[in-house]
Amino acid sequence: MTPRSVQAYIEEVPHWDGGATLTGPPLSGMQWLVWSLATAGKFFEGLIVFMGGIALPLVAEQFAMTSTDKGLVTAATLAGILIGALALGGLADRFGRKPVFIGEMVLLAVALLAAACSPGTTALVAALFVIGLALGADYPTAHLVISESIPAAVRGRLVLGAFSFQALGAVLGTAIAAVVLASAPNLNAWRIFYLLPVAPVVWGRLFLPESSHWLVSQGKVERAEHQLRKLLGRKDVQLLAVEIAEEGRIQRSSDWRSLYRGKLQRATILASVPWFLQDLSTYGIGIFTPVIIAAAFGASAKEHTVAAVIHNDLLGARGTALVDLGFLVGIACAIALADRWGRIPLQIIGFVGCALGLLLAAAGSLGGQSNLPVIVAGFVLFQFMTNLGPNAQTYLLAGEVFPTPVRGLGAGLAAATGKVGAVLTAFLFPILLADWGTERLLPLLAITSLVGAAITWAYRIETTGKAMDAI
Repeated sequence: MTPRSVQAYIEEVPHWDGGATLTGPPLSGMQWLVWSLATAGKFFEGLIVFMGGIALPLVAEQFAMTSTDKGLVTAATLAGILIGALALGGLADRFGRKPVFIGEMVLLAVALLAAACSPGTTALVAALFVIGLALGADYPTAHLVISESIPAAVRGRLVLGAFSFQALGAVLGTAIAAVVLASAPNLNAWRIFYLLPVAPVVWGRLFLPESSHWLVSQGKVERAEHQLRKLLGRKDVQLLAVEIAEEGRIQRSSDWRSLYRGKLQRATILASVPWFLQDLSTYGIGIFTPVIIAAAFGASAKEHTVAAVIHNDLLGARGTALVDLGFLVGIACAIALADRWGRIPLQIIGFVGCALGLLLAAAGSLGGQSNLPVIVAGFVLFQFMTNLGPNAQTYLLAGEVFPTPVRGLGAGLAAATGKVGAVLTAFLFPILLADWGTERLLPLLAITSLVGAAITWAYRIETTGKAMDAI
């Protein structure tokens, strides 16, 4: 048997006597299990982050929060994602993909329970921050677990298919929140939002194989062969003992400084800066759509009663559920087109479309008059375009443009940079919205989207259809 690389086995297309063959590499049951369990982190993130915008008015009323408290509660999860992606994502390069993949879900389960039982603002902020740590670790790790286990021809579709569960979580989260509020219209309803079934995901991830790509990069060839047999469901596996070339060698210590040297600098800019710019608007609009809708069409701020707070929150949840349909349609189109049109064209088109959607929503608030159809149409267009383009493609590119020894670190750095934008907008959006109004704030976010399109073009690296060890 001639030794081959890990990716060569993954890309192999079976042949039978008589010339019969498949059109592409088949996926084993274990490969599908890897993918299905990798969707959980994004699903929970969609539920937690976007339901947070609906929980906020209830929590603020129950705990008598100040504006600063509200900003801390909103930004806590995103700040945790930032730190988790940066500090914990790199652990997948040092200790392996599987230990981090399991550990992050254990941490999430504990933190969710703590959030649901929080007695006050400080405890809630702490729990939400730890939730973010777990979700942040999942950003790079889930991507690596999928992309290092499947053929290049379907990598974009399957990675974005997993990512789409964030959109599903957001839509279901707002719908569930609306049902919970309608069924139990009281200030404690927000606690139910955090009682999520994480334990089955932890159990399932225990049975997954370790990444053979990572094992080979660590020189553990025999173990890599064993794990590849488990992944592909076959016995005839013999791997090459691939060595990293001395020229441009990347240290196995996962030194973050290597990401800013030589060719990796271009990859780091492409993966990080557009993600930062898109998160400024994606999380600002995603989290605060209920607040914007409720402020424009809910009960007057003068009617500060518990009934008025719940009424406005329910109105915002229902309006957001409608807007989030654009989220689902956009990510569905991204899945269909990522391996056809390419990552870079979709990201640029998406950024430009985001700018148009934000400007349309801003036009619905001109002159102090709120035009609900125009505002909703602008938000729907924005949600569609951000998920067709930058919200999906930045995630996809970040896990593809870095080599195996620093792939977790690079993807984690990119996710963390994006979450800097998310934290900034989560903390400052309520303040700027109150001081400037949507007619001034939304055009500013439109400008950041256009800058994102320009950066994507200037530093473009197209990865569509390329094997992970050939990018």
